[in-house]
Amino acid sequence: MIWYKEYSIEQMNNMCKKTMLEHLDIKIEEIDGDTLIGTMPVDHRTHQPFGILHGGANCVLAESLGSLGANLTLDPEKFHAVGLNINTNHVKAVRNGRVRGEAKPIHMGKTTQLWNIKTYNSKGELTSDSQLGLMILPKKV
Repeated sequence: MIWYKEYSIEQMNNMCKKTMLEHLDIKIEEIDGDTLIGTMPVDHRTHQPFGILHGGANCVLAESLGSLGANLTLDPEKFHAVGLNINTNHVKAVRNGRVRGEAKPIHMGKTTQLWNIKTYNSKGELTSDSQLGLMILPKKV
């Protein structure tokens, strides 16, 4: 297990209250040995003007899952992770339903982490593939 401690789904979703995640109805659904899974609706909140999932919304889901995942691997009293960059390839359009994001670490160093986040439609087809780089910073006392 890569997580600093055991977290419940309820705890993780509570962390997301009063944030963009709550506004977009992004839900954390599952956490296992090295993967954090969440979903996001494809509806009026996340559509672009032509009725498909906005690429930026894909990035919001990816960065949210990767950033949350990275922070859950750290001692929250001493460190926090902040995003440095994100690169997303949009593979398949989605018009409705929910997309499922799966975030896994590629590299977990002392000062940086790199996460891969893939999103899938309701048929299990790949819709986007992202890499998120994060910097690990000490918390200021």
